[in-house]
Amino acid sequence: MKVLVAVKRVVDANVKVRVKADGSGVDLANVKMSINPFDEIAVEEAVRLKEAGVATEVVVVSCGGSACQETLRGAMAIGADRAILVESSDDVEPLGVAKVLKALVDKEQPRLVILGKQAIDNDCNQTGQMLAALAGLPQATFASKLLVVDGKAAVMREVDGGAETLSLTLPAVVTTDLRLNEPRYVTLPNIMKAKKKPLETVKPEDLGVDVSPRLKTLKVVEPPKRAAGVKVPDVKTLVEKLTTEAKVL
Repeated sequence: MKVLVAVKRVVDANVKVRVKADGSGVDLANVKMSINPFDEIAVEEAVRLKEAGVATEVVVVSCGGSACQETLRGAMAIGADRAILVESSDDVEPLGVAKVLKALVDKEQPRLVILGKQAIDNDCNQTGQMLAALAGLPQATFASKLLVVDGKAAVMREVDGGAETLSLTLPAVVTTDLRLNEPRYVTLPNIMKAKKKPLETVKPEDLGVDVSPRLKTLKVVEPPKRAAGVKVPDVKTLVEKLTTEAKVL
């Protein structure tokens, strides 16, 4: 069984994001970039399926500039077998990424596609759902546990009312939540091995996909700074402020 995993290069989760002075976007100069945490979980889950003998090949794919090769090499260091970079100079929107993945699904014919539920840079939470719709595949989002047996995938997921389990007939699309697994620590030998694994580079037009932007960012601003708190002398004053000022009681 072949598993296809999508990964995205984002600002490292531990970096404090800065907005450009002109408000045109996020300042990426000299900023550490990493694989999107949810995507790293997706790669880890695919590799675990291979180690368990369920999957035979793990293919990782990314869409973006040439710098994404570093992200793909990191995914192969975790354990993916090969990588595909769909190179584009534009900032590809979720719909464009979904169309690219749909073309790769048609080409590679994976039995399972795993994506992170969202990217931490835009928090869109759209690509997996769009891919499932475009490809006409069953989907399960926010997976906290995944079991693949006899051509079916059982996906446990947390919902507002508690938890539920979905049964999907493969091929299918699954998006990962944080509780699905804990990604392994990448060792130096595996990093060196990843440099020798195949990495194919294609253009969106080679796949017959138009990734031209359809959205326009008008302005990016930092969230307003939180106002300082107020100390109160006693509980009575606190209740009064909560009632008259905050109006939460």
